[in-house]
Amino acid sequence: MKKQVKILIIIAAALGVLAAAFFIYVGDYYRAADRENALAGTDLVSVSETGFGYFFDGPGEDAAVIFYPGAKVEDLAYAELLKDVAAGGADCFLVHMPFNLAFFGMNKAGDVMAAYDYDKWYLAGHSLGGAMAAEFAAKNGDLDGLIFLAAYSAADISEGDFRTLSIYGSEDKVVNTEKIEAGRELVPSGYEEFIIDGGNHANFGDYGEQRGDGEAKVSAEKQREITANKILEFIKR
Repeated sequence: MKKQVKILIIIAAALGVLAAAFFIYVGDYYRAADRENALAGTDLVSVSETGFGYFFDGPGEDAAVIFYPGAKVEDLAYAELLKDVAAGGADCFLVHMPFNLAFFGMNKAGDVMAAYDYDKWYLAGHSLGGAMAAEFAAKNGDLDGLIFLAAYSAADISEGDFRTLSIYGSEDKVVNTEKIEAGRELVPSGYEEFIIDGGNHANFGDYGEQRGDGEAKVSAEKQREITANKILEFIKR
């Protein structure tokens, strides 16, 4: 009996250490640089909090973009990008991920799609968010488009009935470009790719510099402007 108790104590201690390590890991994340401004609306876009995250309601009525944030990045870091997309005619849903990791919320797009009525749905994600968006797309056929920002698909979605767009920066040192190249074989026909000259990994959002990233040669504002325009072109085409 004493031996069993010792084993249980050892197991409990090990689980405690793992739990502590996990919470230390997820507690160290990139925060939105200007959270107050991120929640502010504009003349064209209203920003409201929902049960799944945030809704950016612009002048468009037919198309919507669901957005998955990058790993360990606060969701509101992508608010300025999504305001630009919403102002251009596609409403946006920014999904809050448990522990700021899209791995734990990859199916949340389905909840958004069930709650709102749009003619066309596009799913987008940055970095890990893009990879998890592809995992959702592999199991759900109701999307009109999938958009990768510094991301790629690890799942075979080549039979999907939707278009795909990949955008990444020439100075990005975080994303694995070899996997982006390999991922081209895993997506449906009609794949489009655009490289932002001078762009890096972090500047799709507004959360400062990211460890291991390359130095951007264009401003974060310019990178987000280019990205929003490319997304809108993709949706309207």
